[in-house]
Formats: sequence, C-alpha cells, structure tokens
Amino acid sequence: MAKGTMRYWAAAKAAAGTHEEPYDADTLAAALTAATSRDGREDEFRRVVARSSFLIDGDPVGSRPHDSVRLPEGGVVEVLPPFAGG
Repeated sequence: MAKGTMRYWAAAKAAAGTHEEPYDADTLAAALTAATSRDGREDEFRRVVARSSFLIDGDPVGSRPHDSVRLPEGGVVEVLPPFAGG
C-alpha cells in the first residue's frame, strides 16, 4: 500500500472538516472509499467527492476509472470540487 496525503479544497475541505489527511491505499478508488467511510463524515462529504475532480501530484485524473489510477508512495491527491464563477 502506498502512503501519501489527500488535500481538500473549498467545499470538500468544509465537508471533510480538515484541509488534508493521510492516505494508505493502492488506488484512487480505495483512497476515496476510505476517506468517505471515516467516522463522523456526513453524506455531504460523499456528495462533494462524487462531483469532484482529482489531481495526483499535479496531474489530472480526468475520466479514467478511479480503480485504475495507481497512487504513488508519498504522493499528493488534490480533491477539487466544482467551482462557481467565471
């Protein structure tokens, strides 16, 4: 299992109740499942994550299936909810 950091921005940060936390997972899907299953997480966090985009070490995940996205040791996963404005 790879260990790294998940960083939450905007609505994801508010719903998670933290700016960042560690991950211990091999894939993005596994890391997101662990994050959304943490004790005390409300349904709102799951809804925000479901609408979010993700960067891994600055590279966009795009439309790739999350279970196919391998996480690197020491990597950073950015959780970016949709932003309003123009």
